[in-house]
Amino acid sequence: MKAIVVTDQAAGTAGMTLVERPEPRAAINDVVVQVHASGFVPTEMEWPSTWTDRAGRDRTPSVPGHEVAGVVAAVGYGTTGLSVGQRVFGITDWHRDGTLAEYVAVEARNLAPLPGDVGFTVGASLPISGLTAWQGLFEHGRLQAGQTVLVHGAAGAVGTMVTQLAHEFGAYVIGTGRAADRQKTLDFGAREFIDLENEALEDAGSVDLVFDVIGGDVQRRSARLIRAGGTLVSVVGPTDVRPTDGLAVDFVVESDRAQLGEIAQRIRDGRLRTNIGDIATLDNAVAALNPTERRKGKTIINVRP
Repeated sequence: MKAIVVTDQAAGTAGMTLVERPEPRAAINDVVVQVHASGFVPTEMEWPSTWTDRAGRDRTPSVPGHEVAGVVAAVGYGTTGLSVGQRVFGITDWHRDGTLAEYVAVEARNLAPLPGDVGFTVGASLPISGLTAWQGLFEHGRLQAGQTVLVHGAAGAVGTMVTQLAHEFGAYVIGTGRAADRQKTLDFGAREFIDLENEALEDAGSVDLVFDVIGGDVQRRSARLIRAGGTLVSVVGPTDVRPTDGLAVDFVVESDRAQLGEIAQRIRDGRLRTNIGDIATLDNAVAALNPTERRKGKTIINVRP
């Protein structure tokens, strides 16, 4: 099968190559998915799991990509809940070969049925972005209607999901980003926008929840804006600050079949929109994943166009 592999951590996405690899087999509780579309998170090149297995041993050449939409091609011993020929989407295992390939083996519990009226390209754009937003807002941020949420990187793949879900559940959303992101952020449901390059973050005033995808000084300044009892939610690693009389939470997204179903239903009925930028084939994936201009949405690789 065709697959994208990486071997050199220092080279990052520039070190990607398209090669021939053996098709994976389904282990116990696995399925093999024929990949129709794959999502990719640029920070994967910084994740230890891209380069080593759970025991810390080198596992290169490794196949990146951990968002998948496709069709179950084989079922491993003991696997229940999914069947050959079923449309699925979800997150593949961090320490195993990923989805920038024609086939991927994944634990069945990490996948959910993909409704027939949701295309594979859309399906591949949802798992990490959608679940990160869902879990950050509702499990870790304990969002309640009427609260004010400050969303950093609000025009990005995760940020647009956070903005839409928070808006749906009755929050007042303030998005941040670059000046060029203003209209896009407002279009996705934010009530206000702060240009971090030219406007003061402190203009946001007091907020109940900060959803941070940036870290650093922006995170430290944001913590000071959080009201008593509020929460700083980070997806960029452990926080070095915490709000006064509040919580600071960092987390790694986990696959959840029920939550994937909630996200898919919202796509179907129009409550959620995807934020897809470039779409490329597997043959053109290396170039697409090494853009010369700033990404304007999530890059999706259509493995079976």
